Amino acid sequence: MTRMARAKTTYDVFSAIGEPKRRELIEKLIINEMTVNELVEATDWPQPVVSKHLRVLKEVRLVSERKQGRYRFYQVKSEELRPIQEWIHQFEKYWGGTLDQLDHYLTEIQTKQNSNNRSKKLWVKLKSNLQ
Repeated sequence: MTRMARAKTTYDVFSAIGEPKRRELIEKLIINEMTVNELVEATDWPQPVVSKHLRVLKEVRLVSERKQGRYRFYQVKSEELRPIQEWIHQFEKYWGGTLDQLDHYLTEIQTKQNSNNRSKKLWVKLKSNLQ
């Protein structure tokens, strides 16, 4: 059986962040600039794994590299996350309604439970007064 070579899936930001390990690196690097060794320590991954994912993030320009002496510092280029935010923004109108509906439903349940609790307390009180 002949196998086809896998197509490169990291040409764009969306493909690059599809990998959970890359998202984790982004989360760490958004806070502050780190070296590969610091990322290895923070993630507990082997150094080649960290380097491989950093390379992909650099290729799609989500991460920049700064050399200082013999160290290389990496940090997220937050402006490059904008296309993701803009794409997701179009779906927010659907989430808002769903969350509002959920809030309404939960409020309704809570109101019913409170009403039932008051009814039970009243029933217990009436029952004790009759005895």
